[in-house]
Formats: sequence, structure tokens, C-alpha cells
Amino acid sequence: MMKIVFATKNKGKKREINEIMRPLGLEIKTLDEMDINISIEENGETFEDNALIKAREVAKYAELNEIVIADDSGLEIDYLNKEPGVHSARFMGEDTSYDLKNQYFVNQLRDAVDEERTARFVCAIGIVFPDGEETVFRATMEGHIAKEPFGENGFGYDPIFYLKEFGKTSAQLSSDEKNQISHRGKALQVAMSKIKEKYAI
Repeated sequence: MMKIVFATKNKGKKREINEIMRPLGLEIKTLDEMDINISIEENGETFEDNALIKAREVAKYAELNEIVIADDSGLEIDYLNKEPGVHSARFMGEDTSYDLKNQYFVNQLRDAVDEERTARFVCAIGIVFPDGEETVFRATMEGHIAKEPFGENGFGYDPIFYLKEFGKTSAQLSSDEKNQISHRGKALQVAMSKIKEKYAI
């Protein structure tokens, strides 16, 4: 039976992944659950580069029946020349709280009018299959930067990512709502289709 190793230790991300990929019916493990404690230098120039860098590195520790999936995701703010981009997780330092990061970006856009506040979440999903095949998928979720953080349901930059069609930030959406429209949800749906096709699940 095939298994999935998802290259993350992020608890919020793990919860989303399990909810989205449950229909596959495959066991999903994270790095903590596999006792893999490695430091991976994400030095790619794009989200796709970094997703594959992580997947390839973790694949070195995988068993023959384990599909390795890694994602690289982040926030692009048009007003700030698409910052923080691929540096989203490490922006202002890896140990800096997202409360501080979110307030920083709210402050940076304090003079921006609504049409200047456009932004997107980007997610690239990299997959390394047991037979060595590699693939990568990219998806986005378009929105605006809120004038203040709102919501408790999400993580990361969710509280400042405003979705006009819902009248809410990403952190105010229910898990079901978010998984249907999120950058990670869209990319994982494509990844699931690829896995289903390859293994006739």
C-alpha cells in the first residue's frame, strides 16, 4: 500500500493537508512522525524550485512505497513588488511571530488605496515518486491586504488576506470554505489527480 510523506512540521499545514487529501485513502506522515530532523536550505528562486528541493531531500529518507510531497508557499503583495514572495516563511527571521509580520505589512500598506492592495497566496507542490518521477504544480488564491488582521481560523498571513467575494479574511473562513478555494487546496487537488492516475486509485 502506498503512503505519503509530506515534508512539513507545520501543525496548521498538516491539518489542512489531512483534510484535503483524505479522499485518497492513503496514510499521510509528516517529518515529525517519521522522526526526520533535517535542515533543508531552500535557496531556489521560485516556489517551484523550493518545493522540489524539499521533496528531493526528504525522498532520500523515504521507503520504497512512500510518495514524497513538499510544498513551498507564500504571499505576494503587488504594492511591495511581490514581497515577501519566496521569503515569506523566513521574512524578518524564522522565529519572528506572524503577529509581528502581519502588522508590518499592514503598516507598509497604510497609504495604499483599495485597488493598490492586491495580493495573492502562491503554492507550489513538488512530488517525488518512488520510481524517481518528479513533478510540480502551482496554484494561487487572489485577494487583497486587509487594513487590520482579522480571524482566528487560519495561520501565517491568513489574518491579513482579505477575500472580497466572502467579505472575510482567509482566517475567518471555515476549513471547508478555505480548502475549496485556497492556493494549497487547489494545488493539492491537482496532485491528488496525478497520484490517482499513476496508481489507479
